[in-house]
Amino acid sequence: MIRRTVDTIMCVLLLFLMAYQVTGEALHEWGGIAMTGLVIVHQILNRRWYGALFKGKYNLYRTVTTILNILLLASFVLTAFCGMSMSAHAVPFLYGMAPVSFVRRMHLSMSHWSFVLMGLHLGMHVPAMTASLNIRDKVKTVLCVILGIIAGTGLFLFLKNGMPDYLFFRAVFAFLDYEKAGWLVLLENLLMLFFWVFAGAQAALLFRYAAQKKEAKNNPLLPAVFLMTAILTGTALRLALV
Repeated sequence: MIRRTVDTIMCVLLLFLMAYQVTGEALHEWGGIAMTGLVIVHQILNRRWYGALFKGKYNLYRTVTTILNILLLASFVLTAFCGMSMSAHAVPFLYGMAPVSFVRRMHLSMSHWSFVLMGLHLGMHVPAMTASLNIRDKVKTVLCVILGIIAGTGLFLFLKNGMPDYLFFRAVFAFLDYEKAGWLVLLENLLMLFFWVFAGAQAALLFRYAAQKKEAKNNPLLPAVFLMTAILTGTALRLALV
C-alpha cells in the first residue's frame, strides 16, 4: 500500500512537472524537489530488488525491465541535478553547480526521457497488477482496441507538441502555450503518458506470451496488434491534422 501510494503521488506530480506553464517557476522547482525525495523513498522501498540484481536467471522480460529501471533512475538523477543547478527558488545555493547553458538543455531532454521511461516502467507492471481481474477474452480484446485508440491520441499529441525534439537535444527551450487552459494541459500530459504506459503493458505481455509453452492459449501476436493500433492511430492523426 505504501509503495502504491508513493507511485501514485509520483505519477500525479510528474503530470504537473511537465505542465510548467500551469505551475510557474517556483512551484515547478519545489515540485522537482518533492519528486527527488519521492524517488529516494521509492528506491528505499524497493531495496530488495537491488539485492536480487545479480541473482537468478534473466529472461527477456526481466532483462528489459532491469535495463528500463536503471535508465529511468539515471534520467531522474540527471534531471534533478540539472534542475538544482538552475534553481532560483527551492535551492538557490546550488545554482551554478554546472554551466547553465549545458544543464538547461540537459534538463529539458532528461525530463522528457524521464516522462517516457516512467510511462514504460508503469506499463511493464500493468499485466501483473491486472492479472486477478476476470475479464473474458472477447471483452479484453475490445477493451484493448479502445485503449489503443486512446493511446494513439496520446502519441499524436506527443508528436504534435514536439516532444521528440526535446528528447534528442534538437530544441534549446520548450515551446509552451501559456494561453491553453490548465486542465487541458494536464489532460494532454495524461494522454501522452498513457501512450507510453500502454506501450509498456503490451511489450510486457508480448515478452510473457513469447516465453510461454506452445500449448498455451494466449496469442503472442495480439499485444503487437494492439500496439500497432495505437501507433497507426497516432500517425494517421498526425498526418491528417498537420
